Amino acid sequence: MNYLSTRGHPDRKRFCEILLEGLAPDGGLYLPEHYPQVDTATLAKWRDLPYAELAFEILSLYIDDIPPADLKAICAKTYTPEVFGSEEIVPLRELEDGVYLEALSNGPTLAFKDMAMQLLGNLFEYELARRGAELNILGATSGDTGSAAEYAMRGKKGVRVFMTSPDGRMSPFQQAQMFSLQDENIHNIAITGVFDDCQDIVKAVSNDLGFKRKYRIGTVNSINWARLLAQVVYYFAGYFQATGGNDKPVSFTVPSGNFGNVCAGHVARMMGLPIHTLVVATNENDVLDEFFRTGIYRVRAAADTHETSSPSMDISKASNFERFVFDLVGRDAAKLRSLFVDDLGGQARFDLSGEPAFKQAAERFGFKSSRSMHADRLATIRDTEKRFATLVDPHTADGLKAAREHLTPGVPMVVLETALPIKFAATLVEALGHEPARPARFEGIEALPKRVVKLPADVEAVKAYIAQNCD
Repeated sequence: MNYLSTRGHPDRKRFCEILLEGLAPDGGLYLPEHYPQVDTATLAKWRDLPYAELAFEILSLYIDDIPPADLKAICAKTYTPEVFGSEEIVPLRELEDGVYLEALSNGPTLAFKDMAMQLLGNLFEYELARRGAELNILGATSGDTGSAAEYAMRGKKGVRVFMTSPDGRMSPFQQAQMFSLQDENIHNIAITGVFDDCQDIVKAVSNDLGFKRKYRIGTVNSINWARLLAQVVYYFAGYFQATGGNDKPVSFTVPSGNFGNVCAGHVARMMGLPIHTLVVATNENDVLDEFFRTGIYRVRAAADTHETSSPSMDISKASNFERFVFDLVGRDAAKLRSLFVDDLGGQARFDLSGEPAFKQAAERFGFKSSRSMHADRLATIRDTEKRFATLVDPHTADGLKAAREHLTPGVPMVVLETALPIKFAATLVEALGHEPARPARFEGIEALPKRVVKLPADVEAVKAYIAQNCD
C-alpha cells in the first residue's frame, strides 16, 4: 500500500515512513492511493472477532511494511481489557429505541483519543527501535488529544512529546491530567491563544523541512494517518454490535471539531462498511455544520472562535476536512490546492454550493450535520440522566441532540461517546447540581504539582523551546 499527498506531491510512501513524518512535504495530508474494499463475506468473517484481532485484520489492509506477526502482537498488546476496562473494548448499549451509545472513553485518560493513541505509542516504539532512531512529537490539543498522547508516550524509548494547548481553555481536569505529569520526556506548552493557533504552529513547524529533519519532528494529531486509521476499527466494531447477525445499514453520529473522528467513519464507509448516514455534530463553533448545510467552508479567526461548554470542539479550522474534500472533488489535487492553499491562504473560505460535488456530500458520502448550543447540551444531559439513569459529557450530549434530528426508521443510530463526564465536571454540576463519579486513580489530580511552560502564539518561540530541550 502506497500513500499520496492530498496536494499532489509526486512521492509515494509506505506506511512506516508516513507514521513518523506527519504532514507531507507540500503541506498536504497523506491518504492511501485507494481504499481497500471489504465485501459481505469478509464482514461475516470478522463479525465475531475480538477487538484486537479485528484491529489486526483492518490495519493489515493498510500496513504491509510491518511483518504480520509483529503487527498482530502490537494490536494484542494495545487492546486489552486491563487497559480499556472490558472484553468488548468499545461496548455498545441501546439508550432508547434505535439509538445507541458506543463507549470509547474507558481508556487511561477517559477519552476516545486513547483508542488510537495507545496504538500509536506502541507503533512508534516498535518502528523507532527497528530504526535505532528517536522522534520528537509536536502536537496540539483542545483537551483530550494531549493527555491521551502523553499517557501513551510517557516512558517510551526514543520519544519526546511537546504538546501545545490553548492557555486557560481546557477544563481543570483536562489541564491536570496533562500538566501533572512529571516524566522527563513530556513537555507541556500553554499557548496564549486558541486551539487553532496551536494547530497552526504544529503545521508551520512541520512545513519547515530543515527544522523538521534536524530535530526529527513527528505528529500525533489526527493529521497523522496512523491515528485516523486506528479509529476506523471502532466503526466496524460498533456496526457489528448494533446489527447482531444481520447486514442492515447503520448510521453514526460523531461530535466533531477537527473532523478526524468522523473522517475515520468516512474511510470505513469508503471501504464498504454499510453506513447509511454520518452525522457531524458541532457546537457553537459550527464551521463544519455550515459547510454541510450551505457548501461554504468559512474559517473563523481566533477572536471569533467561541469558548463553549464542549471545549474540545472549540475549533474553527478543521484539519482533517482536507482529506474528505480531496475525495469530494474526485481526488483532484490541483482543485484541492486551489481551495485550501489559494483560497484559504487569502480569503479563509471557499464556496462549493454551486458545484455538483457539494450535493455528493450527502448523496454519495452520506454526510449530514447539526449544531448544538449550551442550553441544548444542558437539556440533553438532564434528559439523559432522568430517562435513562446515564450521565454523558457535554460533547456526547451534542452528539445525542444531533442524532435525534437525523433518525431513519429501521436504521440503528450509533452515537460515539467522546469522554467520561468527570472531565467536564463544571458543566455537569450546572446541568444536574452534582459532580459525576470520578475514577479513584484521579482523586485529587487538580491539586498535584504542575509542569508547564507558557509561550506566545509564535512559531519561532516554540521552535526555540524544542531546540533547547532536544540538545
